[in-house]
Amino acid sequence: MTHVEDELNSQPECWTRATSLAAEHGAVLPAPGERVALVGCGTSYFMAQAAAALREGAGQGETDAFAASEFPKGRAYDRVVALTRSGTTTEVLDLLRQLTGTIRTTAITADPRTPVMETADDVVVLDFADEQSVVQTRFATTALTLLRAHLGRHPESAVADARTALEAPLPEGLVDCTQFTFLGRDWTVGLANESGLKMREAALSWTEAYPAMEYRHGPISITTRGTATWMLGDAPDGLAEQVRATGGRWIHRDLDPLAELVRVQRLAVAVAAARGLDPDRPRHLTRSVVLTP
Repeated sequence: MTHVEDELNSQPECWTRATSLAAEHGAVLPAPGERVALVGCGTSYFMAQAAAALREGAGQGETDAFAASEFPKGRAYDRVVALTRSGTTTEVLDLLRQLTGTIRTTAITADPRTPVMETADDVVVLDFADEQSVVQTRFATTALTLLRAHLGRHPESAVADARTALEAPLPEGLVDCTQFTFLGRDWTVGLANESGLKMREAALSWTEAYPAMEYRHGPISITTRGTATWMLGDAPDGLAEQVRATGGRWIHRDLDPLAELVRVQRLAVAVAAARGLDPDRPRHLTRSVVLTP
């Protein structure tokens, strides 16, 4: 078993622990009414997108999400929350240093022995969700679970759905598809973006991701018999029928959307195995992007 398989299989237990930590760390997570920005890089950026949409949807305050390298320096926020598994990513550390003394910062990380511990004003450590694989699975979903629970948006069914996602077979023939498109709505747009990234990282697959309604405005033209279109969350009326009419495959289950992301993670590992790839060590990638001066 690869590291990533072991790590993605442990997610139900990680989510349960993160849920219990939400109240313990509530004082350093965004309070209702605060104007907040969430930042990250790669997978963490897409989790930030999902968390930002969840927070605004919960009526807790204006919330933006940015890649750490693209944070708009002139904007005023009450708090910036940085998601960083490694605690060493250059863009995140640079931003936190620039914000010192001007905006309160919180980092959510997996490693308490890294520079982010001294760079952020407040830190939440999810060391039980740390990973050996370069490809992120459990840290990303556990960090999002922490934020969902803090918002009161983590349903009790999510953990059971994650177990279902791990145990149920993937749709027959899905591994043989040549192109994968992931769709989301509202907070699951971030999950769709992460799904596409996971397939590219682990399996070198041709993948795309869109807000579900935007898929109708051009991208559906690429859908064909070898395409799998995977919806995370509730689908717009009529979209499934439109996809099937192209000859492509429509993938959707009535599970918590975060559990659906777990199914995508499994697919990425399965496609990597079918292609003789090592999902623990994707080409050209490292666990953390550290830029030299």
